[in-house]
Parts: sequence; C-alpha cells; structure tokens
Amino acid sequence: MTKEDLIQNLGTVAKSGTSQFVEAMASGADMGLIGQFGVGFYSVYLIADKVRVVSKHNEDEQNVWESTADGTFTVAEDPRGDTLGRGTEITLYLKEDASEYLNQDKLESLISRYSEFITFPIHLNKFKTETVEVPVDKEENISTGEDGDDDEPEPVEFDEEEGGEESEGKTKTETVKKWYWQQINQNSAIWTRDRSEITSDEYKGFYKAIAKDSEDPAAWIHFKAEGEIEFRSIMYVPGKAPYNMYDDYYNSKNSLRLYVRKVLISDSFEDLLPRYMNFVRGVVDSDDLPLNVSRETLQQHKVLKVIGKKLVRKALEMLRKLALRGDKAEKGDTSEGEEDASKSEDVVDDDEKAELEAKEAKKQEEVNDYIRFWKQFGKSLKLGIIEDSSNRSKLSKLMRFQTTKSGNRLISFAEYVSNMKDWQKDIYFIAAESQEVALESPFLEPFTNKDLEVILFTDPIDEYALQNLPEYDGYSLQSITKEDLKFGDEEEADKKRTEIYKDKFVTLSDWLEDTYGDKIDKVTVTSRSFQVPAMLVTSKYGHSANMERIIRAQAFNDPAKQGYMASRKTMEINPRHPIVIKLLDLAGDDAEQDKQGVRDLAWALYDAALLNSGFSMDDSKGFAERMFRLMQANLGLDSLELEAPLEVTVEEEDEYEYFEEEEEVEVEEEEEADASAEDEL
Repeated sequence: MTKEDLIQNLGTVAKSGTSQFVEAMASGADMGLIGQFGVGFYSVYLIADKVRVVSKHNEDEQNVWESTADGTFTVAEDPRGDTLGRGTEITLYLKEDASEYLNQDKLESLISRYSEFITFPIHLNKFKTETVEVPVDKEENISTGEDGDDDEPEPVEFDEEEGGEESEGKTKTETVKKWYWQQINQNSAIWTRDRSEITSDEYKGFYKAIAKDSEDPAAWIHFKAEGEIEFRSIMYVPGKAPYNMYDDYYNSKNSLRLYVRKVLISDSFEDLLPRYMNFVRGVVDSDDLPLNVSRETLQQHKVLKVIGKKLVRKALEMLRKLALRGDKAEKGDTSEGEEDASKSEDVVDDDEKAELEAKEAKKQEEVNDYIRFWKQFGKSLKLGIIEDSSNRSKLSKLMRFQTTKSGNRLISFAEYVSNMKDWQKDIYFIAAESQEVALESPFLEPFTNKDLEVILFTDPIDEYALQNLPEYDGYSLQSITKEDLKFGDEEEADKKRTEIYKDKFVTLSDWLEDTYGDKIDKVTVTSRSFQVPAMLVTSKYGHSANMERIIRAQAFNDPAKQGYMASRKTMEINPRHPIVIKLLDLAGDDAEQDKQGVRDLAWALYDAALLNSGFSMDDSKGFAERMFRLMQANLGLDSLELEAPLEVTVEEEDEYEYFEEEEEVEVEEEEEADASAEDEL
C-alpha cells in the first residue's frame, strides 16, 4: 500500500476497500471478497495495545502506520529504508493478558483450524531445542574446574595412539534453540477438484487429516450441488465408532465442518445434519453464505436449511450404495457358505451348529462392508427412524437383523420379504432380552410349525423404533406377542373349530376372569397351536412384556404414571391341553370352585403363563404361598405349621466338673515346670 492507501484504508473506520473495489469493478467483479463493512482490521485491538503496519508499494516509498486505538494514528516514511522490497508487515504489541498468542502451539492450532485450506501458504516461525556438542574453551579447561571453583588445573589427557600427546578437541553438550519456517496449511482443499482427478488414497488421507483418525473410512461421497444453491461437499463414514458415541447423545453435535470459500466458519452446526447422523465426518463449502456473518445469524439462515436437506439425502444415498455394494460382495462369495449350510444339516450337535453359525456370521462381516458399518452405527439409524419421519422409508431399507432362519447372519427387510410365503400378509417379529430368550419363547411354536420366518429384535431401542415403523413396502409389522394375530392361511374349518372351542370353554373363561380380577382383561381360547396350556398376550397398542421390562429398568421410572400405558394382558388358553381340560371340569362344579386347592391351580396357571410370556413376577409373596400349598397337597401334608423346637437340657454339675478338671491340669503343669527348674539348678 502507498501512504495514501494506509490513510484511507486503515485510518478511516468503516472505510471498506473491498466495497470500493466492487463499485469500481461493477462488471465482472468478484463478489466473494470479504471486508464489506470496513471494521475487520480493528479486531486486532482485542488483544493488542498497539499496531504497526509497514508497507511497500512499487510506486511509493516504504511507509509505517502506527496507532494505539486512541482515535489517532501516525504515518511516516520508514527510516530503515526499503527492507520489504514489496508487501506488508503487521506487528501487534500484545496486551498482558494476551500472552497466550505468543505460544507457537497456540498459533499453530488456530491456523490449522481456521485457515487449513486457504490457497495462500501460511508459514509459522517455529523453534525446536537440540542438544549439540560444542568445544570447551582451552583456558577454562586448564585453569578452572567445570564449576569454576577449583584453582588446580585438570590433569592432562594423553592419546595412546598419538604416543602420549595431549588430547585435543574436547567438547561438552549444550541445549540450543533452532528457528525455522514451517508451512502450516499444507492440506489442499480436494473438494474443489473434480472427482475423476482424486485417487482413493487422497480421499483416505484427507479424511484422516480432518477427522484426526488413524482408521480408513468405510465409505465416502463427493458431490457438487447446483441449482438455487451451489456448494461442494465430501462426507465420510468412519470405519470404527468411538467408544463413547452414545454416552451423551442428545447433547452431541455433528462433525461436519462448514466453510465459506475455504475459510472455516464452524466445525459443529446442528442444522447441517440431524443428530442421529453425528457419526458422519466431512466438509461443506458454500459460496452462497456470507463469510463475515455472525454465528447467530447463520443458524437462522434459510440457505443453511436447504443445504441440510441435500446433505441428508446424499448421506442416505452413500449408505444405500454401501449396503448395495456389501450385498453384491456377499452374493458373489457363496460357495463356502453353501458348503457350511449343507454340513450343518447333517450335524446334530448344538455346539457344532452354533460354531458354524458364528463362522458364517464372521465371514459375512469380512465380506460385507455394510455389516461392519451396521454393527458399529446401526443404533444411530434406529434413532433416525424415531426422529426423522420424512426419511423413515429410506432408513427402513438400511436396517439389518437376525431371524429364526438366518442363524447369526444379518438380513434386510427386502430379503425377509423375498422369503415370505405366498399367503403371508404380515412381517412377524418378536422383541426379547436376548437372542437365546427369543428363540426359547413358546410364541415361536406356531411359526415353526408353519415354517414362517420371525425377526428377532434384541436391542432395547428396537421396539421404540418399531413403534414409528408400522409397515414396510406395504406389509404390516406384527408382533407375535400381541393379540388378534392372523397368519393368512386360515380356512373356514379352522375358524369354525375355534368358535366351537370358545363355546365349550366359556365356563372356564368366566371363572378364570373372576379369579384373576384386574390382573387380566379377558380369557379367550387361542387360535395358535402351542404346547403350553396358556399364554399371556398384550393388546395391539399396549406395551409388550419386553417393553415393560425396559421401562421398569429406567432410572427415572415412575410406576404411578404408567397406568394408562401399562400392558393390558389377555390370557389365551389351549383347549387341547390336559390341564385346561381338567380345569374346565373343576370350574363346572360349583363345589370345587371354592376350594383353595382349585384356586391355587388356577393361579399356578397364571403364574406359569406370566413367566412363559416374558413378564416379571409382580406378586412374588403370593406366588410363593401358592407354591407351598401345592407342595403340601402333593406331599399329603396335613398342615404347614412348624413343629415344636427340640428340648435340650444342660447339667450344671457337668459344666463345673469340666472347669475343675481344666484347673487341675494347669496346676500339674506348673508343678512340673518348677521341678524341672530345680533340676537345672
């Protein structure tokens, strides 16, 4: 800058050289220039008491501009002459409380964060300490000791190889500072380049630079959005989830960096991606956002909301492609899997079968990149089904789960639908505490008999997600633990048979309803074919047994406020089971109904059905009392009253004699000790 430029641009507040330049170059001007308000330079006084600007223009001498922010400034020709050649040098005289900006690590972190991808190189004058060997002064070596407090000369050293001549070149170690210039912003903004020009290694290296991660990314997408809003972006899916990813989920923010013309605006913006996508890493660079806009204004900027919608769509597209690529890779390597499957049919041992299933699951994870992603971040997509209603259909296609036929493999809804029976109308699932508990549930018996596949949901968040996902591709999702379950292959004979059973067992149903009271809503004859005498199912819109268990385990659970959402239970009795048939005879006899033993049998049926259906025992004391009475009846005991305690008599004379004998033994020992002492004397 010339002297006049220094006066006009630095000495006048709200004088913007950028605005003046744009006005002068109205046609074809770069509208992306910053500094339209003319006050950016004065931010230096936040940390500096005084600012000195030295500038050399080709058409003027080297001038010095100085100001202490007191309303005055000075401009004069530099008495040092032309030391710059051409350019500008700015010196800040820092305040006492701003000394942290003298630390090279602090400066390096600021440059790396905000100007990492600036096109112009930014060098930092750094130093490092080194230990070097320096020669020892000869006079110091001879006249004084090392500490300078010894007047006697040190002994002269002789070199054996030189025949006893005095050794020369004695050195000592010193720590010195070495200064050097280092370019800080060495990473290039690869998002500005064309995709065809960037290699996979460059993408991986860029990810490691921005994410500070040593692992390679699982997938990435690089695109340029055009239309009403233009921006460029690269988004990555990490290869591994952080260990504390869900510890503070609702306070976490996404890790997309927002740039405006390669200048960092923020590294965490909630409006760019929804919370459930906080695992996505990457950058977004927009030319449509103002660079010097405040953070509060940017949060309300309508352009940012449009960018956010496009980013979500592209992120889901990236995951869809990753899933498609993984499925293709898995289908392309099925020879070994078919061999293992054929082998498992011949093996009867459960341990070997489990080992084969585990081997198959491990092989699937090795081949299918998406399965590895799902095991790391699947919970996030389930949270997306709960939170993101507009993209719920796309997220459902990304879900993976185990079924009763898949072993330890994970399959999709699409694969499940392709395996459905022709007459099957619903997608069946069971939610349980674990895979073992789900596979042992009696609810699976009818589906095993009909060779129907059932999805196993064992993650605590699964049922929350399913409450927001009523259907997939036109098929309703049906819990097999709920009432009004339909299979789709019912015939008229089956319906008629069920009606006949209902009429036959109406007496037992009414008696059991009176016995249980408010424990259940109703008792009905089941249309399912299971081996147990009775099961408890819940209403279609109520909590299942698994959901009830999850709610009870919550830290802020308040049982008093859950009455309206508590599971309403319906007992389905098996009309073909001998226990139910016998209870029907007992319920039909008015004299037998009032007997305590018969009522205990009815409650035992309820307790067994309660535990078999996955519910927790809510009256453990009553359950124990009924079990004791049933044990009494089966053991033929007249009463459960305790017998009288044993009578034990203690004779005082025996006790006295015992202590007397003990005292005599002690006296004898003392006499023997005295005799031995006398012998020694």
